[in-house]
Amino acid sequence: MSYILRCLAVIAATIVLAAFDSAQRPAEAQATVAFRGYPVGTVVIRTNQRRLFLIVGDGRAISYPVGVGRAGHQWSGTARINGKYVRPAWSPPADIKRANPKLPNVIEGGSPRNPMGVAALTLSGGEYAIHGTNQPGSIGRFVSHGCIRMHNRHVLDLYARVGVGTQVVVTR
Repeated sequence: MSYILRCLAVIAATIVLAAFDSAQRPAEAQATVAFRGYPVGTVVIRTNQRRLFLIVGDGRAISYPVGVGRAGHQWSGTARINGKYVRPAWSPPADIKRANPKLPNVIEGGSPRNPMGVAALTLSGGEYAIHGTNQPGSIGRFVSHGCIRMHNRHVLDLYARVGVGTQVVVTR
């Protein structure tokens, strides 16, 4: 991504973040940690640790706390980011709609009922995404139907750092 496009993405993410109450911001910030074994730019999610790592080089990665799939909804493998969305609308997948038939067919972006939070990075090969959440207490837990949940400010930070095509590796 060019420098100008990256700056514009950061500005857009900052504007979206400013629209949210400061109570949405988590006390825990992401950290840079030692991490080896993957190319720079790769996103690695370790579901057993409930952490997402963005490999930044020199044996380092940015580490973010995440919520991951609960029992029966966990997965592992490789995917690529195939879409980036700010304030995405959400349509419940068929299995979620069957379990909760009263859910609307679409929840508009920006709604406090929208489980996608402020931004989403969709993943190839399925109905999964890395996304924000309007339930910050779910971070660090086994809670989702397979998606990776992040604090809203963290997903915006990641959003500004990665592009479509970024490799995502999910391990247990």
